[in-house]
Amino acid sequence: MKYIIKFKKTGVICYTSHLDIMKVFKRSFKRAGIRLAYSQGFNPHPKMGFAQPLSLGYRGYDEYIEFETAADYNEKYGEEILEALKRIMPEGLTLVSIKEAPELKKTLASMTVAAEYDIRIPLAQPLDEDAKALWSRYMGQERITALKKQKKKKEPVVIDIKPKIRQLTFNPKDDSLVLNAVLDAGSESNLSPELLIDTVISSLGIECDRAEITVSRLELQFKE
Repeated sequence: MKYIIKFKKTGVICYTSHLDIMKVFKRSFKRAGIRLAYSQGFNPHPKMGFAQPLSLGYRGYDEYIEFETAADYNEKYGEEILEALKRIMPEGLTLVSIKEAPELKKTLASMTVAAEYDIRIPLAQPLDEDAKALWSRYMGQERITALKKQKKKKEPVVIDIKPKIRQLTFNPKDDSLVLNAVLDAGSESNLSPELLIDTVISSLGIECDRAEITVSRLELQFKE
């Protein structure tokens, strides 16, 4: 049977890497006595995976992990899985719900199309412009260019991120600038919030330490 668990990632565990979080889940399944299905071949591995990796330091409030068990179980067993894992999970990984997904033919990763983020940029002093003016100054650019690192190339390439920004709002406060952004996410088109942050700071002339900026992923959006 295939299951999907929705969970949150908050607190200090946000500074645990994606690969280590995967290890946490693998060990938790084993400790809870849940038999996972394995792939075939020379190097079999458990059939489990996240909808989308969450960058180091990001909070996640709408995260998903899908997995397959080694045998068919009834709906009640899904709830037993959830309760067993809740007792084991470390602080900061909060399991919200579980559901069966026998009809799901594609992975959640391949179905992801966008993600919504809350980004909070601290300000040394309040901005002179209101939300509408800030949006116009940033989104009014013909192209919003950023340097993106390529996996197979040493030199970064210049890309236009504007087409990958689905929605963006600015909410200036006295001590911070709050961005709500819906960005392309997934295998077909993906925009890292880091590139959005870099270009916003540059365009608006904001000076701040990146370590003071907080990013939360509020929602993942999937193909229907």
